[in-house]
Amino acid sequence: MTSKLEIKQLQPVLESTESNDWGSGICDCCDDMADCCFGFWCCPCYACIFTKSYGQCLCLPLLDIFGCVRPISMAMRVSMRQRYGIKGTMCRDCVYTSCCTPCSWCQMKREMKRRHIPIILVSSKNV
Repeated sequence: MTSKLEIKQLQPVLESTESNDWGSGICDCCDDMADCCFGFWCCPCYACIFTKSYGQCLCLPLLDIFGCVRPISMAMRVSMRQRYGIKGTMCRDCVYTSCCTPCSWCQMKREMKRRHIPIILVSSKNV
C-alpha cells in the first residue's frame, strides 16, 4: 500500500476594485505638499524611507546614485504597477525615473497611501 502526499503552496492573490490607472499624475505635487517637499529637497532620504515602508531594503535606492538610468527607482515603479495592477510600460517608467526622480517617488508614495493595501511579509521555517 502506497500513499501519496501532495503539498500545494498558496500563491498570493491581489484582488483590487481600484482603477488600473495611477491615482495621481506624475506632477500632482499639490495632492501632498509635505511629501513632495521632502522628496524634492532630500530625495535619497525620501526614497529610502518609502522603500522600507514598501517592504524592501532601506538602502536599496542608494544604488541609483551610480548611473544615469535609475535601476532601483525603475524596479520599484514596475513592482508597484504589477502589485496594484496599474497599466503602463517600462519605457515610460524609465523616462519618469530618469528625468524626474523626485516626482516619480512622490507619485508612488501617493499611490500607496491611496490604495491602503498593507504590505505583509510572510516567512516560514521547517520545524
